[in-house]
Amino acid sequence: MKFTRRDVIRTTAGVAAGALGSRFVGSPAFAQEGLKYKPEDGAKLRLLRWSPFVQGDEDQWLKNTKRFTEATGVEVRVDKESWEDIRPKAAVAANVGSGPDLMFVWFDDPHQYPDKLHDVTELGEYLGTKYGGWYDGPKQYATREGKFLGLPLATIGNAIVYRESWVKEAGFSEFPKDTASFLELCKALQAKGHPAGFTHGHGVGDGNNYAHWLLWSHGGQMVDESGKVTINSPETLKAIEYAQALYKTFIPGTESWLDVNNNRAFLAGELGVIANGISAYNTAKINKDNDPKLAEIAKDIRTTNLPIGPVGKAVELFQVTTAVIFDYTPYPNAAKAYLQFMFEDPQMTDWITSSAGYCCQTLKAFDNNPVWTADPNNAAYAKASATLRPNGYAGPLGYASASTMADYVLVDMFAKAVTGQATPQEAMEEAEKRANRYYRV
Repeated sequence: MKFTRRDVIRTTAGVAAGALGSRFVGSPAFAQEGLKYKPEDGAKLRLLRWSPFVQGDEDQWLKNTKRFTEATGVEVRVDKESWEDIRPKAAVAANVGSGPDLMFVWFDDPHQYPDKLHDVTELGEYLGTKYGGWYDGPKQYATREGKFLGLPLATIGNAIVYRESWVKEAGFSEFPKDTASFLELCKALQAKGHPAGFTHGHGVGDGNNYAHWLLWSHGGQMVDESGKVTINSPETLKAIEYAQALYKTFIPGTESWLDVNNNRAFLAGELGVIANGISAYNTAKINKDNDPKLAEIAKDIRTTNLPIGPVGKAVELFQVTTAVIFDYTPYPNAAKAYLQFMFEDPQMTDWITSSAGYCCQTLKAFDNNPVWTADPNNAAYAKASATLRPNGYAGPLGYASASTMADYVLVDMFAKAVTGQATPQEAMEEAEKRANRYYRV
């Protein structure tokens, strides 16, 4: 099947393919003309990725995959798993030495099994040079000792999602920009029957994003620059005390929430404010014609960046996903050819556009994608890759930072304190003890 530029524009809902002067390469000639790697004879690939929260993300990824197969003859099977299942399945595949050829993994997971991943340094440097360089935060997650363990695929931004009319009903003409005023808003919203809801459970994205914002906004950190565990500190205590006060304004049950729960509660009209990707708004927007309640919610939704805490600046985690190739694959060249194709323009442009503000570019040349100005609510997510702080802050990324996050040490510290299972001091001491199992310096 031959694609024209008109086909590309139609695929991306009439939006031009960006400022890169893209050239569609959906013909067999591209296999010789543009790909750096020649797929092995008879190559077939299996990719395991996370389940989408924005359907356009998955739909466009599959369309781009079809383009790759038409260009090269290499079939690619794309499977998906829940967000929470990705991390353990990746670890099992790496350690057992069998499973999918490629996988989308979270945060610094590649640092847990670097010797099990195929070196893609040549490809990473090629794409960085061609497309204006990688953003530093996503690149840190995907590189170790100067080598690319995978390719930084996307940053899934996190922002405040709120009901504008309810904020005004609570007596606020605009959304607060600092944590103290934000707490007062949440108290006022609760009094009006519109509570807040932030994830204290093992949500890979929402739980970690919220916990790290609480800690960093008050000046706390898990470790110092040398990797020494410093979570037991006056700054952490202030963060916990703030979390306790905020938790009192929450809808019940947030300590068991996963990534999907706040979306559901917000779209059911049970919440006035959450922290989330663009998915909650996108779901309401695309379903508004079939559901009057969602139409009302979509019209009332606004987004903004999280409030600034006592530290005096924006410090947010954001969720980074990296595409890795396992070293056991019998088709490493085909796998690298596939990743190159998917990162090249126009495939990457189309995917970012179709993700509707959910997947933020990791290569700087894609910054001008029109999706970021297509809707005012997208703006809060546009700079996620540029502004994120890696979870290992202030120490280096590696096995210890990855394992500490995978064990939900920080998330559990806040959850136990806010629910009364432990005093703030006890929660800090337990987190310190657990983190020290991984940070042995």
